[in-house]
Amino acid sequence: MSSENAFPPPVLRQAAQEVATLLKERKETISVAETAAGGLISAALLATPGASQIYRGGLTLYTLPSRIQFAGWTDEDIKSYDGPTPQIVERLADNVRAKLGSTYTVSESGTAGPTASGKASNRQPGYVALAVSGGASGTISKELNTEYGADRQANMVAFAVEALKLVREVVTESAKI
Repeated sequence: MSSENAFPPPVLRQAAQEVATLLKERKETISVAETAAGGLISAALLATPGASQIYRGGLTLYTLPSRIQFAGWTDEDIKSYDGPTPQIVERLADNVRAKLGSTYTVSESGTAGPTASGKASNRQPGYVALAVSGGASGTISKELNTEYGADRQANMVAFAVEALKLVREVVTESAKI
């Protein structure tokens, strides 16, 4: 199989392998709460050899009902929902980490496209909010724009890669302390 058709895509495979290697070395675990990446973060981690040593579980919380059922959202969260934000992904990460008992939980929520889901910047294709719960600093988050515009698949892969990069940063920083 050519690398062009390989799964996960090479850039995602590399990011997942780096995280898996770090976690195995440290005998730590990870869980995942993803929305717009559609399961790519979990799939990339599970594609690494020895994933059962590090992977505690994951949820693809794409719909609001799934967030109520599995991520601790309330009706009030749905009423006040105005798109993905760092605060939302922090809560997702903290909730899933508590339920699955992993060392770290990575969470993302974004707008993959191809269309905008509102006028605000966090509702434009390419926007993603990321969080990692666990580590020396507690829960950290960041937001970014991939600059892939309406390219849904490119955005989804980029969301997963950036989420894994954030995990690597958090794990590496925790190792320094």
